[in-house]
Amino acid sequence: MTELVEPPAPAGAAAPGWCDRCGGSVAGAPHEACAAARALEPPRWCAHCRRRMKVQVLPVGWSAVCVEHGEIRG
Repeated sequence: MTELVEPPAPAGAAAPGWCDRCGGSVAGAPHEACAAARALEPPRWCAHCRRRMKVQVLPVGWSAVCVEHGEIRG
């Protein structure tokens, strides 16, 4: 299994406030189902800005790109 490589958070930003699978707020409700699904699939939403990411699934892993925060690989 490949290692998740997070891009650096924006300068002065707090902890991620959005679920990277469903795009919902992590402060409002638990996301156990999202966490379980993320074990098998890439993120779809940027956890920092809630933008939909461009996701590419490859035989050796995946990459997800946020236009604001860059690329994540897994």
